This record gives sequence, C-alpha cells and structure tokens, in this order.
Amino acid sequence: QVQLVESGGGLVQAGGSLRLSCAASGRTFSSYVMGWFRQAPGKEREFVGAITGSGDRRHYADSLKGRFTISRDNAKNTVYLQMNSLKPEDTAVYYCAAGLRVPPNNYWGQGTQVTVSS
Repeated sequence: QVQLVESGGGLVQAGGSLRLSCAASGRTFSSYVMGWFRQAPGKEREFVGAITGSGDRRHYADSLKGRFTISRDNAKNTVYLQMNSLKPEDTAVYYCAAGLRVPPNNYWGQGTQVTVSS
C-alpha cells in the first residue's frame, strides 16, 4: 500500500511558476513509476507526465512538453512537478499517482488545486 500526499498548489499569475510535491509512504518508493495527472472543471482527468523508478526516463503529454518537468528524490520518497510559463488553461486539480507502468494508476493522492489567473 502506498499513500500519497500532494502539496504546493495555489494561485499564480499567468506566466508564473509553481512546483508541486508529492510525498509517498512506504519503503519501496523507488520501485514505482510516479506520475501526475490533472482534472479541470467539467473535463476528464488527463495525463500530465510520469517518471520511472530510477528516474532515468520521463514521459510527458505532448501538449505540456517544454513547460513541465517531473523529477524525483528517492531518498526523500518525493516526486515533483515543476510547472513554468503557466497559462489559465493549466488551472486544475493536480493529482499524484503511483503504479507499476506508465501511466501509473494504482495509487492516488487527494489532489492539490492550481489556479492560474490571467
């Protein structure tokens, strides 16, 4: 069982940056693919990106490449999502997920709200 807790969301102006964090419980963090998803009001949850257990490979939604970066610190059981050049359409609840493959979907966090004002 893995428990995930996101943090770092908030209100930011367009063009700004935010870094989300996701802290995971358990001693096998490095064995999991970690990922981020988001869900905007009235829309389905969409894949943002994922990173393999060792951190050697990253996968991103095509529309977000170049602005969002996923990283992880296995010593801290934490995965990060660095978001730059934010746009109002990035407004959503961002969820952290863990699993055994890409996209990960076995365990989910409670989500953190990101609001980008124009």
